[in-house]
Amino acid sequence: MTAAPWVRPASRVLVIDPQQRVLLLGSRGPAPRPGTPVRFWYTPGGGVEDGEDLRTAAVRELAEELGLVVEPSALEGPVWLRRHVWPWGETVVDSRETYFALRGVVHTVDASGRTAEELAADQPHRWWSADELATSTQSFAPGSLARVLPEVLTSPWAGPPRIVD
Repeated sequence: MTAAPWVRPASRVLVIDPQQRVLLLGSRGPAPRPGTPVRFWYTPGGGVEDGEDLRTAAVRELAEELGLVVEPSALEGPVWLRRHVWPWGETVVDSRETYFALRGVVHTVDASGRTAEELAADQPHRWWSADELATSTQSFAPGSLARVLPEVLTSPWAGPPRIVD
């Protein structure tokens, strides 16, 4: 692994449908082989590119990963902040994540905008209810997703962002 972690600002989005379910992508890890099981489920989003603000990065990631085009003003929040240090292949990533919410989404995922690496990872997607998250044996990012998501689902976010793990 590299000596110093790669500090990576990231924007993530809680994509919420009219039934109060959240859309999650399944990670199979770096360079997975076909049929590799999902290691954990996570929200759409990714790294902030040079010159981007957090909202612009979030909407770009939604378009790339999901084929979902929205205006930055449609995002609510930020609702959560998370710092997560973890290994990804040979690199240690120090991810500084800002989460937004996008409500009332009716959308069929279109993965055609994903990078070659993302397409090779064959990431599944799924809409999850709060009850399904709470009773699942799967792993989620953030790890506290099942516990903290209901607070976002109850009403539009009005307060400062919450620190999540």
